[in-house]
Amino acid sequence: MDLLTLLLIITSLLCGLTAGLVFTFAVIVMPGIKKFKDKEFIQSFQKMDSIIQNNHPLFMLVWVGSVLAVLASLVIGFKSLVGIEFMLLIAASAIYLLGVQLPTGVINVPLNNKLQTYVTESMNDEELKDTRAEFEDRWNLWNTIRTLFSVISVALFLVLLVLT
Repeated sequence: MDLLTLLLIITSLLCGLTAGLVFTFAVIVMPGIKKFKDKEFIQSFQKMDSIIQNNHPLFMLVWVGSVLAVLASLVIGFKSLVGIEFMLLIAASAIYLLGVQLPTGVINVPLNNKLQTYVTESMNDEELKDTRAEFEDRWNLWNTIRTLFSVISVALFLVLLVLT
């Protein structure tokens, strides 16, 4: 097995795990906590996000590892791929980096960070409602976008893996 094939396997695995994570949030976690009242919704999201904010090692391995694997695949792929295989690598990588990681860093993480600043015990019902409204729909929209792009990128990486 050559280095590029090994990198594509690792990239597909790590990006697939990331796709599964955002997919799970889109179809299970967020619909589940949507049923909570505003205070409980905010608190539950804060608790889940605090695990990520505390750099959970397995989460970090998958999330950061996926970016590093994509970049490593790009570097090695630039040297050895041509034609449709090269285009698949560029497309899969761009879709993943721009459609999953960029919105995460520019939209979802800042929303998470802002939500972490609220102390729900000192907020009245109107403040809780406004805070949730400011967060929930935008976060869910961009998580859905991340989910779609992550699934597409994984599919492209898998096709590339089969072709190489």
